[in-house]
Amino acid sequence: MARTYGVNLLVRYWWVVWLAGLIVFALLRIPHAPLAIKDVPGGILDHQAAGTAVEVWRIQQAWKDAGLLGHARWGMIGDFVFIGVYGLGCILAGLFFRAQPPAWLRRLGWVALVSGLVFLVTDYGETIAQFIQLVQFAGNDTLAALAAFLQPIKIAAWIIASLAVLSGIVVRRMTRGNA
Repeated sequence: MARTYGVNLLVRYWWVVWLAGLIVFALLRIPHAPLAIKDVPGGILDHQAAGTAVEVWRIQQAWKDAGLLGHARWGMIGDFVFIGVYGLGCILAGLFFRAQPPAWLRRLGWVALVSGLVFLVTDYGETIAQFIQLVQFAGNDTLAALAAFLQPIKIAAWIIASLAVLSGIVVRRMTRGNA
């Protein structure tokens, strides 16, 4: 019984978790912003999309030469926190909206839930692949290809989940006034 109450409470206050994820995302600009240098103009996004061991090594070497490996490590560690908190926030929002009228809001709940889950899985996969290469300070063709493959999927899932949650907020607000 207590476990169900805790889950219900978490679902009811989904917005706290979701907003915390947005705050972590904003704070990640601190370690990520310096990674966009002349040789790596896309910063962390270039590392995600590198696709080959040679390109990962080139990027990491450029960051090392610029004294930015610490920023890259802390940025990726922060990414692990962001992924978990924001992904969970989207999933909880989806669970919450699925239980609300009208049917349109329930559909948005499903979209937020599924895309939040896809975001969690793909972004964790991508970030783990990146982090292994960074810690080893060596590119790996398999891990680089995996990160590059997952990047567009996780970006799409993040956008869809975010739009579903924002749309759910709007729809719920509009329909609550009509109840």
